[in-house]
Amino acid sequence: MSSNSIDISEQAGVRYLHFSAEWIQGAMRIQRPNALELAYTREMMAGLLLRDSPWPRDVLLVGLGAGSLAKFIYHKLPETRITVVEIDPQVEIVARLHFKLPDDPLRLRVIIGDGARYMLNDDQAFDYILVDGFDKDGRAGVLDTEPFYQACRARLTARGLLSVNLLGRSRGFVASKDRIAAAFDDRALVFPSCDSGNAIAFARGDEPIDVTLDELMSRSEIIRDETGLNLTATIHRLRDEGCLARNRLLF
Repeated sequence: MSSNSIDISEQAGVRYLHFSAEWIQGAMRIQRPNALELAYTREMMAGLLLRDSPWPRDVLLVGLGAGSLAKFIYHKLPETRITVVEIDPQVEIVARLHFKLPDDPLRLRVIIGDGARYMLNDDQAFDYILVDGFDKDGRAGVLDTEPFYQACRARLTARGLLSVNLLGRSRGFVASKDRIAAAFDDRALVFPSCDSGNAIAFARGDEPIDVTLDELMSRSEIIRDETGLNLTATIHRLRDEGCLARNRLLF
């Protein structure tokens, strides 16, 4: 089925959201609707490895898609409040009708509007900002500019983290990384690409990231036990690609 430029398909027990026939924008395994089906969404939650719990208290999602990240956080991190900014009202309707997005405005608030404008015009601080916003052609537009990343930095708490999906920016991958690094005074790291080819960039607020390999593995076990999210492969890629200095992740 389709709604304007939004298409929904199902295959092998998985329901997909498309903005075009070629590009999968979101997915939900029907028997596990609150799990993170796509590898890049699991990687975007790797911030859970980088900060001690209880964290995060307040999360901002720029881009709703199929609602995978919003649903995961809502169901698996019950103390966390979620704000979503989505530019297309049809996306929210589809997420509620076909992807089981919860209706709980006290904990999960959906704002229909421009994500960049919201960053500039509001002043709430967040512990975790996740940016996964694209147009139907896979372009991030203003969401991949240094002023936008500077606005994200201004909205982070001291222990806050920014997580950005770099899908669709392969030609300007280095430029995207450089813009994030410039906005955050080099307090940023692009994780090695996951199986889908997506690369996730992380940047931090004032408090440094300094986590040993043993601590990463210990946190991953806790995360897996509490949420079902397995981030072991992410840790192995960080180690194998030389992102750990003397078995520490530091930035």
